[in-house]
Amino acid sequence: MSQAYDLVVIGGGPGGYVAAIRAAQLGLAVACVEKRGTLGGTCLNVGCIPSKALLTSSHHFDSASHDLARHGVKLGGVELDLAALMSHKDKVVADNTKGIEFLFKKNKIAYIQGAGSIKAPGSVAVSLSGGGEETLSAKHILIATGSDVMALPGLEIDEKRILSSTGALSLPKVPKSLAVIGAGVIGLELGSVWRRLGAEVTVIEYLDRILPPFDGELAKHAQRLLAKQGLAFKLSRKVTGAKTGNNSVTLTTEAAQGGSVEEITAEAVLVAVGRRPFVAGLGLEQAGVALTAKGFIQVDAHFQTTVPGIYAIGDVIGGAMLAHKAEDEGMAVAELLAGKSGHVNYDAIPSVVYTWPEIAAVGRNEEELKTAGIAYKLGKFPFTANGRARAMGESDGFVKLLADARTDRVLGVHILGPNAGDLIAEAVLAMEFSASSEDIARTCHAHPALGEALKEAALAALGRAVHI
Repeated sequence: MSQAYDLVVIGGGPGGYVAAIRAAQLGLAVACVEKRGTLGGTCLNVGCIPSKALLTSSHHFDSASHDLARHGVKLGGVELDLAALMSHKDKVVADNTKGIEFLFKKNKIAYIQGAGSIKAPGSVAVSLSGGGEETLSAKHILIATGSDVMALPGLEIDEKRILSSTGALSLPKVPKSLAVIGAGVIGLELGSVWRRLGAEVTVIEYLDRILPPFDGELAKHAQRLLAKQGLAFKLSRKVTGAKTGNNSVTLTTEAAQGGSVEEITAEAVLVAVGRRPFVAGLGLEQAGVALTAKGFIQVDAHFQTTVPGIYAIGDVIGGAMLAHKAEDEGMAVAELLAGKSGHVNYDAIPSVVYTWPEIAAVGRNEEELKTAGIAYKLGKFPFTANGRARAMGESDGFVKLLADARTDRVLGVHILGPNAGDLIAEAVLAMEFSASSEDIARTCHAHPALGEALKEAALAALGRAVHI
């Protein structure tokens, strides 16, 4: 029997479940179809949340092993209990997924476990996880199926020796050596986890730098700090082949532009070269939903696909593949469907790398401003001059603020330093309200606090920094 809803969401990840909750809050009858068996999508189950649990736990282990003595805390015989570490990670994931289920019940959202596909506009067929099929009718359909791991030709991911990010979150033991292909966010975060726990980590990157979306100066300093922590970098190199043995994998690499062959052998290999939109099995072609040349779902300014009544958000439509970007798009779609003014400001979407120190950014970087021919002012402030950072013993890094040379409007903020992922929120809010560097500079910040570094960077952009 067909069930009728105002909105059927296919995909229960950050974009999908937030869209479902917001739509229900606005009075719409909502169903969410998810085939994983747990809500939260890649982010909560095998992405953002478990990786941050491992990053936090491994940071504690590394601090206990190497850093606490300078604070007068002396420990002897620090040991790693990997099983307990993984158990903590799994509990964090389970608690969060149960939390979303509770929110679905609270908001009277139908949670349907199974694989959804679009039969026609207004009709979703669900192959139920428990067997059988159910058809849902809907005034509106929202595709929020996210993305999947991108493979590398010649490397078959088996999650034993050659790993995706999913496999790298659940290794049964610390590998003696780990080769990471890709110096992006995922590669650096998971590489940091296993390096802290004892693996020798080598990061192989096709480009001549790490973290290509980030400000070049920031990335250069971040690489230097990560190298001090023990990560080895092989830049401007491409992987051309792999040979798997009983206890290792041998990668064949060569210079990105050809020549200079080198073999790298490691106990395990992490393939972290990016993600691709998940569109398989959704019935998009049958429904008439068009894709872009790169395989993303094509949408207009209101997230509607080429078929009226069918919408899409998140990784599956491209742009920054970030959970919070998908969440904002989910909120916007729900509000638009309810007759409100949903909107996403893509100029104020933060990005964070949860290495240590953390790396965070919002807005444009220097390279982008130079390419666009935009005149700008630059203010920079090091954490070595911040009292709170010195007290913490975490004074590596700096805050970099870019403002329009004529209007003083903040165009971008880039932070390398302790708790950068939290500090960037102030910069995002400033940009959301079109603040100037003068606005930030004249805002009273608590002392001593890490946030003072942003104020000082704003003062530096005005040529009147106090503490440098």
